[in-house]
Amino acid sequence: MKKFDLAIKAALKEDIGNGDVTTRFFVPLGTRFSGEMRAKDNGVVCGLETAKRVFELAAKGSRVKILLKDGARIKKGDVLMKIEGPASILTAERTALNFLQHMSGVATRAALFASVIKHPRTKIYDTRKTLPGLRAVEKYAVTCGGARNHRQGLYDMAMIKDNHVAFAGGSPAVLAERIAAMRKAKPALKIEIEAQDLAQVKAFLPLGADVLMLDNMDYAAMKKAIALIRSYKGKVPEIEISGGVDLKMAARYSTLGPDRISVGSITSGAKPLDISFEVKTK
Repeated sequence: MKKFDLAIKAALKEDIGNGDVTTRFFVPLGTRFSGEMRAKDNGVVCGLETAKRVFELAAKGSRVKILLKDGARIKKGDVLMKIEGPASILTAERTALNFLQHMSGVATRAALFASVIKHPRTKIYDTRKTLPGLRAVEKYAVTCGGARNHRQGLYDMAMIKDNHVAFAGGSPAVLAERIAAMRKAKPALKIEIEAQDLAQVKAFLPLGADVLMLDNMDYAAMKKAIALIRSYKGKVPEIEISGGVDLKMAARYSTLGPDRISVGSITSGAKPLDISFEVKTK
C-alpha cells in the first residue's frame, strides 16, 4: 500500500535512525526468521497491507503472506499474516505492529459506533481529531470499520463555525454574502454551517448550506431543529449532530434520524488492538 509511504518512511526513520544496533550485534549474519502476527483480542483488523509495506521497505528480501482482508472481524488467536526473511524483519517488527495495532484499534472503534445506530438514514462520521501525520492512515481505518470520513482537512470542505459566525457579526446577511462569494470562487466546494441553538437554525436555514450541524444542543432542541429543517420549503441541508458524542448518545441521537453523527473519539479515543508478532529462527 504505497499511498501511505510518506507516513511509513517517517516512522521507520524515527525508529531505526542510523541502524538497529541490537540486531546488528546480537544476531549472526545470514540468520533467517519466520513469524506470525496473531490477534490477542477481538475486533476489526486494519493495516495489513500497510504492515506488509513496512517489511518491504525495511526488511528487503522478506516474504509476507496476508491471510485476511482489512475490515475483517477477528477473534483472539486468529493468525493475520505470516512473515519470513532475514534478521531485518526484527528491525521492521515494531513499526509494522504500531501501524497494524493502531489502525485496527481505530477500525474497531468505528465499527462499535456504527453498530449502535438505530436509524437507516444515519451514518457515523469521523472528524479532524487525528494524530499529526497520520490522518490519511486513520481515515482509511475509519472506513474499514464501517464509518465515513468527514472532510480531509481545511481545504476540501468549508466549515463555518462559531468563530466565523462571530467575525461576521452574527449577521445572516453578512454570512449570505460571504457564502455567495465562496460559491462563486469554489462552486464544487461543500459548505457546512454550525448552529448552536434553535434561533441559529432558523437564521441559517435560508443560507443554502449543504450541511447544517447541530452542535452541543440538548435532545429536545435537536428534535425540534430536525423537524424544522425537514419541513423547510427551500433547500434542505443534510443534518449533522456533533459535540462530545459517546456510544449511548450516538444510539439515542440516531433515533431522531439525522444524516450524520460526527464522533471525534473514533480516532482520538481509539485504543490499539492487541496483536503479537511471534518469531523463531528457521
